[in-house]
Formats: sequence, C-alpha cells, structure tokens
Amino acid sequence: MTLERRLRFTKMHSLGNDFVMLNGVDESIDLSVEQARQLADRHHGVGCDQIILVQPADGEADFLMRVFNTDGSESGQCGNGARCLGEFLRDQGLTSRESIHIQTQSTQFELKMQENGVVSAALAAPNFEPRDIPFIAQTQQDYYDLKMKDQSCRVGAVSMGNPHAVILVDDVSIAPVAEIGPAIECHAAFPENANVGFLEIAGQDQLRLRVWERGVGETLACGSGACAAVAVAHRWGRIEESVTVTLPGGRLAMSWPGSGPVWMTGPTTTVFQGVWGLD
Repeated sequence: MTLERRLRFTKMHSLGNDFVMLNGVDESIDLSVEQARQLADRHHGVGCDQIILVQPADGEADFLMRVFNTDGSESGQCGNGARCLGEFLRDQGLTSRESIHIQTQSTQFELKMQENGVVSAALAAPNFEPRDIPFIAQTQQDYYDLKMKDQSCRVGAVSMGNPHAVILVDDVSIAPVAEIGPAIECHAAFPENANVGFLEIAGQDQLRLRVWERGVGETLACGSGACAAVAVAHRWGRIEESVTVTLPGGRLAMSWPGSGPVWMTGPTTTVFQGVWGLD
C-alpha cells in the first residue's frame, strides 16, 4: 500500500523566473531527487524553474534556503528565488523583520523588505578566484578562451555562490543561447557546470541579458546571473556602479562598486497556493 503525503506549496515568480516555495520550518520536508523533478515538471507537476525550500538555519543566519533545479540537482544560490523567499517568509508568518539574513549551502546574504512585494538582496561579493568558482585555469584573468568542438568562445568567469560564465555579445536578441549555453554549461573547465549569461552592454548604466541556467535551461530572468554579469562587466571597466539589467522577463536595479556584496532590487509576485501529493 502506498501512502501519499500532502505537501503545501506557494507558487511565486519574479520577472517570470518562477518558483515553488516550500515551508520547511513549520513542517519537516526532505525532497528526493525524483520528487523534486516531479514537482518542477511543467506537464506532470506544479512546474517551475527552481524549488525553494526554507528550513531553520544552523548558525547565526535567520533561515536556511535550499535551491533545487528542475533536474533535481541542488544549487548554492538563486537571486530571484532569494528575493521571493523574503516575501514568502512574511506571508507565512515566519518573520516580520525588515532585514533578514539567509544561509545557503555555499554562501550567506541579506534581504531587505520594501513595500508592494519589492525586495532587495545583497548577494555575497563576487569571487573571481578560479579554484573557488570552480573553474580550471592556472591564473585568474579577466577573460578565458574556451575551446569547443568547432569553435572557441571568450568568457568571464565568476562565482556568486554558484558558478557563472559571462559572454559579451553585440545583440542579445539573436545570441545563440540554446546552442552555446549547453556547451559551456557542461564544459570541462567548469567541473560543477555553470550558468551561462549572454550580455549586451547597451550603455554604461544599461545591460541586456539572457541566461542559460545549469540544470534548467534558458529562463525569463536569473538574479544571480544578473549579479554575475554586473560583476564581470564592472571588472572589464565597461559599466558604472549602478545599472539597470533588462532580462526577457523584466528589469532589475543593480549596484556594485567593485567590492563587497552586489545589491539587486526587483518585484516579487505570489501566483497561487496549493497542495501537492508526494508518493
């Protein structure tokens, strides 16, 4: 006899980057890889880009955030998911604070709550050290040339708590995201795979971006990808401290002076609540 467990969830999104939010503070939740895949499936499950599970934190942070991709793998960071988490924590009655400290499996960051669902996140300082990304290179550089089957591609590499490759393109609307994205995601130079950002610099305070997320594919928006693009473009000396990043799903306000955390501000939206049966 198979027993079915009823799992309460909230569906949220930020700029079309959508999430299934789970409250692992009020009840114990332990998802298997297959359960995460089923829950994230857009045809047979609830459907999302990532699953965000909030749990009690072990250390000084207020909460632990766990991030599951659509393939069931676990990620160390998700910028838009982090901002949605802030609103979710309030909606669930788990906190009333205006400033919330969050821990993930790879980093810590701060959320600041504003009005009308707007949340700011101070994601951890970008890390360009190859061994920390992780990225296979003898020395730290502004650019790296990656060789693929019949071509090479120049990228910037950085960790935002998860690994990112950033490619500069002339026109992001015609960038070969579906072709180049998977090849770089799984490139041998990224032993834990990578998120791949296709970046167009439209001005010193205006960026356009599309992101191929590891374990997911192209999404309408990617918060940590936007932070990575800002960090790499700033390192290249191409942008000012405060910029607007336009993604297919909408815009994020970003700020990074060249050191310390990257601030990201944008909207969050609760779509619906429901119950999912876990076999």
